[in-house]
Amino acid sequence: MARLVVMYSVLRNSHKKQLKQRRNERRLMRYMDKAFSMNEVEFQANYRVTKDLFGELYDNIKPFLPAHKRKNDISPKYKVLVALSFYATGSYQKLVGGTYGTLMSQQSVSRAIRDVTAALNHPAVATKWIRFPQNRQERDAIKRRFYERFNIPSVIGCIDGTHVAIIRPSENEERFFNRKHFHSRNVMIISDADLMILSVDASYGGASHDSFVWNQHPVKQHLIDLNNNGENVFLLVFVSGDSGYAQREYMMTPIIDAPQGSPEEYYTKLHCMARNTVERTIGVLKNRWRCLLRHRVLHYHPDVAAKIINACCVLHNMCLNRVDEDLEDNTAENENDFQDVTAQESSGSNTAAELRRGIEKRNALVQQLWASRR
Repeated sequence: MARLVVMYSVLRNSHKKQLKQRRNERRLMRYMDKAFSMNEVEFQANYRVTKDLFGELYDNIKPFLPAHKRKNDISPKYKVLVALSFYATGSYQKLVGGTYGTLMSQQSVSRAIRDVTAALNHPAVATKWIRFPQNRQERDAIKRRFYERFNIPSVIGCIDGTHVAIIRPSENEERFFNRKHFHSRNVMIISDADLMILSVDASYGGASHDSFVWNQHPVKQHLIDLNNNGENVFLLVFVSGDSGYAQREYMMTPIIDAPQGSPEEYYTKLHCMARNTVERTIGVLKNRWRCLLRHRVLHYHPDVAAKIINACCVLHNMCLNRVDEDLEDNTAENENDFQDVTAQESSGSNTAAELRRGIEKRNALVQQLWASRR
């Protein structure tokens, strides 16, 4: 008799578990159906992508999302919705989990963000959507676009940086405390004339100076090699007084306080117009994926925060051809990030010869632009 009671109890508990599992599955399907039943405007307002682009995104990262291990595991498509909701709002995980269309526990939200972020950082995905031009044809296409828009030849991109706030780390806190007096990642971004991110480096803490980040980056040596091999390419960079970026053959700076009506002033005007594209890029990036805004603060380990930043940059490039006007020019978040920097470059990397060659190249460009002005 006791054995029958035990068997009955086991069967009843198993039945209850199956009923609960089916209820959870039906609930998640209902919530996902609600998300996709939104009209296009509402869906894009909540997830920052169109429904068509969501399908493309899902197809891109699905192979790199964890496979189901249990029947009641959350579906990959639902995880992507949850992660997009977090990237778009920067809300606490508990609030994201309580959002219409993405209802789930905080623990499930955390796992979803972790899995989707890892998939967007997978080399097969990241290098597909963020890549510095690797051949002459790709470089010429970018240079041609800059020339068409700003009448400056040989520009391969514009470089700037921004701080993305993070919660105070428990280890090596001093590496992340920046001059603005908050903890952050110092993120270097290179963009093209159409706001596409060509390169992003979020691997350094906020205490690291621009020059240090740039000097460690492989793009620097790549540009040096191209110029040494006779290909004229350079980045445009902003300076204000002392700066982390110096005039070089591969790095063009504006000419501060150039006389009015002079060739130098004309060059600087064109330079600033073109270089503004990277500020706009950062503004669009942060306005679309608001978890990167300073006042939102990423409550993650610094390494995880860096992966979230990279993931948002991948999404930025995916969305670029579908950018809304209301997302395009919000640069307020970046207005003072790097305009009051102080020089911290090593004398070894900033020789007088390098500076002289850089100034000579800039002077030649100034005269070329003045002679061809319209």
